[in-house]
Formats: sequence, C-alpha cells, structure tokens
Amino acid sequence: MSDNVLIVLIGGGSSIGVGVLGLLVLRMLRGRSMRLKLFAVAMFTVLAMVAGVLAAAQKMFLSKHDFGVALVVCIAAGVVALAMAIPLARSVTADSRALRNAMRALGDEGSDFDFPSSRAGRHAAPGPLPERAGPVSLATAELDDLSRELAITAARLADSRERERALERSRRELVAWVSHDLRTPLAGLRAMAEALEDGVATDPLRYHTQIRMSVDRLAGMVDDLFEMSRIHAGALRLTLERVPLTDLVDEAVIGADPLARACGVALEADVRTPLAVRVDPRELSRALTNLVANAIRHTPSAGEVRVEATERDGHAVLAVVDACGGIPDEDLDRVFEVAWRGTAARTPEPLAGAGLGLAIVRGIVEAHAGEVDVRNVVGGCRFEVRLPVPVG
Repeated sequence: MSDNVLIVLIGGGSSIGVGVLGLLVLRMLRGRSMRLKLFAVAMFTVLAMVAGVLAAAQKMFLSKHDFGVALVVCIAAGVVALAMAIPLARSVTADSRALRNAMRALGDEGSDFDFPSSRAGRHAAPGPLPERAGPVSLATAELDDLSRELAITAARLADSRERERALERSRRELVAWVSHDLRTPLAGLRAMAEALEDGVATDPLRYHTQIRMSVDRLAGMVDDLFEMSRIHAGALRLTLERVPLTDLVDEAVIGADPLARACGVALEADVRTPLAVRVDPRELSRALTNLVANAIRHTPSAGEVRVEATERDGHAVLAVVDACGGIPDEDLDRVFEVAWRGTAARTPEPLAGAGLGLAIVRGIVEAHAGEVDVRNVVGGCRFEVRLPVPVG
C-alpha cells in the first residue's frame, strides 16, 4: 500500500470518526437554537479537519518540532474558523427571527414587512410592490428568497384588503341608497291606498295609475337587485347561442322605443356588419337595453340616441351614443359602480332605477369575456361593449 493511500485512510478515518460524533451531537440538539446547531456544525467540521491532519502527521513520523508546528497551525485555523462561525450563526438566527415575526404579522393590518438588513442593499421583488413591503438581502439565498416571497404576499394581502374594503363600502352604500329609494315609493303607495280606502281620493283612476307605476318601479328595482346578487355571487349561468348583432340591436331598439317616444328622443340603429357572436341572448339583450335606456334618460328632449354594431380589431363592438352633454372626467371611472347615478341626490324620478343598470351591464359583459367602457364624445357619451368573435 502506498504512503499516499495510507495517509488518506488514516486522515479520512480520523475525520469520519469525529464526523459521526458530530452527527450524534446534532441529533441530541434537535429542537434547540439554530445558532447553537450552526456553531456545533462549524466546531465539528474544524475538529474533523484537525483530527485528520494530526493523525496523518503522527503516522508520517514527523519530528516533535514539526509536529508541534502542525498542531499550532491547526489550532489557530480552528479558532479562526470558529470565530467566523459565531457571527454567521448570529446573523442567520437574527434573519430567521425576523422572518418568523414577519410571518406572524402577515395578516395584521398596518404591518410593515421591512426585514432587517444584513448590510446588503435592497432587492427588487418581482412585480410592483408597495414601498413598505420591499425585502432586503438576508444572510442566505434561501432566506433572501423567502423574504421576497413574504414581501410579495404582503403586497397581495394589502391589495386584497383594499378591494375588500372597497366592496364593503360599495355594499353599505347600496343598502343605504336602496333603502332610501324604497322608502319613498312605499310611503306614496301607503298614502294613496289609505286615500282610496277612506274614499277621499278625488281622482281614483289617477291614483290607481300612480300605484301601478310605483309597483312597476319597485318590481324593476327588485329585479335589478336580484340580477346584481347573481353576478356578485358568481351564479350567473349563461346559455350561449350564435346570435347576429343585427338581432341584438333591433331587439334593444324596439324594446326602448316606447321610452324614447315618451321622452321625445329619436332612437336610431346603425348596423355595419353581418357578424354573429356567441352569447346568451337574454342576458346580453338586457345589458344592451340597460345602456339604451340609460342613454335615453340622460338625453334631453329632441335629442338623439344611436345604437351601433361594428367589427374592430377582431372584436364585435356594440356602441350606444347619446346626447347627454358628457360626463365629468373625474366621474368616468365610477360610471359602472354599484348605485352610482352621477349625482349625490337620491330623489326618485319616475324613470329612474336603483342605479344598478350600468353595474349589471359590466357584470354581464365580463361574464361573456368582454369589456365595456365609456368615453366622452362631441355632445354626449359613447358606451362601447367589445365581445370576442367566435372562431369558425
């Protein structure tokens, strides 16, 4: 057996013996501090190296002086290695504690997920993050990755909480506004019913007409609320059929013609394509009718409302153009919000609904994988519904 092989066997065997002892110690330290375990790993690594070097040096029949030199060098190297292991263990422990605290506070309101720096610069997490959620570089790549994931999760939770607050705010406003809108016609119905009951109504036929109109308005509000609840609950089930745009426009124009005549508004159709779309005809007709009715209500007498159907950029486009005079720029983004009417006043009007019509339009269009938006044009507004064109 050559001397090199013998040295490897002796040094390796001594190091393995110390390593096995280190594994037993680490097993005994299970559940203890990470700092202690990291220090133990470093210590037994140094001891394994020293044991291997000294065992091999002893078998090489070195002089006492040379052996002493090797011993001093090994001890010095071991002390330096252990000294370097202490701050590393402390740094990793501090970072793990910071991550633990961040995870504990992850769902708390107002918690800032700003991790203590280990003297390294900030890393940009994937995607836009709030400034308070920016992660910093930690002692190891794994902890660093975990800090970035926590920062991303924190940002998503913050966005989710904001959406939840906005939805809750919208629901509270809806309940308050609908309660107000229901109270007035119910009070009127009670007053007219009592007048008819007591025989003091001067014109019973007019009272009956007013009662019927109020009941129709209340029924429309309840129908809108039911539709809105189905959309929000994800319970809107579509029965898709291939329907020409011409049929959708004609049905909307015919259905809204009595309202247009009553308001003195001219209603026109402009279909420029024979394209057909795959939609639920009942639901999409409701959405288009809501847009047309909304345009008629906000167009002054002698004005004009135009319903268009075109094809653009691979989409079927249904547009309703009115002569309302335009919407303030700051309100354009709120047009499709629940219960938004464009005014803070909640005074009921004979033709007004609960402010759910445009919100229902958005829900129905999005259920069809489409988009709806509004922009100001000369003299009024243009509402556009874009729907995907079926293949084949």
